[in-house]
Amino acid sequence: MIDTLFLPLALAFIMFSLGLALRVDDFRAVLGKWRGLGIGLFGQIFLVPLIAAMIGLGLGLSEPMLLGLLIIAACPGGVSSAFITHLARGDTALSLIMTVISSLLALLTLPFIINAVMAWQTGGVPADAMFQPTDLPLGKLLGGVLLVTTLPILLGMFLRLKLQLVGERGERVISKIATGFFVAIVIVTFVSHRETILNGLPQVGTATVLLNVLTMLGGALLAWAANLHRRETIAIALECGLQNAGLGIFVALSLFERPELAIPSVVYALTMNIGAIAFLLVVRSRRSAGWVAVP
Repeated sequence: MIDTLFLPLALAFIMFSLGLALRVDDFRAVLGKWRGLGIGLFGQIFLVPLIAAMIGLGLGLSEPMLLGLLIIAACPGGVSSAFITHLARGDTALSLIMTVISSLLALLTLPFIINAVMAWQTGGVPADAMFQPTDLPLGKLLGGVLLVTTLPILLGMFLRLKLQLVGERGERVISKIATGFFVAIVIVTFVSHRETILNGLPQVGTATVLLNVLTMLGGALLAWAANLHRRETIAIALECGLQNAGLGIFVALSLFERPELAIPSVVYALTMNIGAIAFLLVVRSRRSAGWVAVP
């Protein structure tokens, strides 16, 4: 009940609150800056799995934990990344577009990485089989993105821009409620999966924390090297650092049919949100200290 009802509804409300703060011009601006979008997607598709492999091999993880870590690294960005980007005053529109595109590209990248993992696990498969599609839940994946992300955002934008039912004060109130929902999601994730998380922490706790921190850092460095705007840098760092843990759990349980492979995704679902909150606090403290200019 918690995973199937509360979490989707809470995420949908968070996305609705984002819609109240977005304008159509925000998305037009992103589409006019292909560099930032391309760099962000490069980081998600290539850099994140590479970092995961280096972490797993460097820490000497067992085979199930390494495979599970690679699975979560192969997943697209999570929907909560846009909300954290908004709170950190990053480019929310860029974050949302990256989430949608990476979810679509996952239909190609996930099968390749999964087949590569299976090849390594079983001793190899023919090269032409590497790109064969796996039985990914296309309808469920795209439907989830549509219902939890796209429609609530469009509703929020419609209420603000067309009907003008919500003023600035209302936006602030709804944003605070959405922040409360996000904190509740972190708590509920731990409570509902506490046994798996507590058992998995000694095995992959360090690995998932490193994956979260290093991928956010890697995304930020990519954006910095490309001389992107601070708001784009924040969005790319969070998109690279926050993966779709729910999809990772599905892949482990339904495609591999190995529950132990889901442990890294379950633990990551907690550590990534804690890491996101820490990232937000750092950005806000730097801004309040005058180190980061407010746009």
